[in-house]
Amino acid sequence: MARGASSTKWRFTRIAKLLWRFKGALLGAFIVSCFTVTALAVSVTALLGISLTPYNPIAQNVGPALAPPSWSHLFGTDLIGRDVFSRVVAATPNDFFVCISVVAVAFVVGSVVGVYAGYHGGIVDEVLMRVTDVFFGIPALVLAMAIGFVLGVGVTNMVVALIVIWWPPYARLARGETLKVAHQNYIHAARLSGSSMLKILWQHAFRNIYHTMLIYSTLDVGTVLLLYSGLSYLGLSVRPPQPDWGKMISEYQDFIVIAPWLSLIPGLIISMSVFGFSMIGDGLRDIAKRL
Repeated sequence: MARGASSTKWRFTRIAKLLWRFKGALLGAFIVSCFTVTALAVSVTALLGISLTPYNPIAQNVGPALAPPSWSHLFGTDLIGRDVFSRVVAATPNDFFVCISVVAVAFVVGSVVGVYAGYHGGIVDEVLMRVTDVFFGIPALVLAMAIGFVLGVGVTNMVVALIVIWWPPYARLARGETLKVAHQNYIHAARLSGSSMLKILWQHAFRNIYHTMLIYSTLDVGTVLLLYSGLSYLGLSVRPPQPDWGKMISEYQDFIVIAPWLSLIPGLIISMSVFGFSMIGDGLRDIAKRL
């Protein structure tokens, strides 16, 4: 056990040293950390009845209408005098938890389906992959919109809609990676030793492919954020007056000429968040090649 702990410590030390060499990954980690800390801080303080925002994000006339960015209102105010900075901060937990929830569930479901199909092969593999192909045949945005319209407006409904369309790529990736290790000698040895199927799938299959899945999921969070923001832009997420980044762009687009900061700021924050997750994913991928 001591040797295992020492090996794990050495591995994490090496990863940390390699990560330090990839400045883009460090920048991405900083951006994602800001995103994550803000989301968690706003959520926790809200549960405690404390507000981190300088103004109530849905309160009107906290300042003059369409006021430009200033010390009093860092991101300016909108048409009805709401503080845009407060609305952007208040919307962070919603966007964060939607993305993390969708990717986490898709990761688990896709991994289970993919590893099981790749390990068994034959008719099991064929059936599971044909089911997966059905979802691949429909454009993700179109299917998400259709599910959203059927289920109705709401963040929970959008999470369900995104999960339905998001697990197939993970299943495909997990299956492909499992096929690479399914016929290795240690898999055959585990079978001959009488190990259960679940033990083989967990200890000898998934544990040899999870790093690839994690790298893909890190890159994928940004993609989910973009798609969710698009659905929110179409009015399928939160209900007014609750703030959401995509919804804010939609609400403020009519003022792009006289008050461009209203749409540009939430759009820039979405872009920075996507950039951060992409840079971390790229860094982890490069590190994996050197380990």
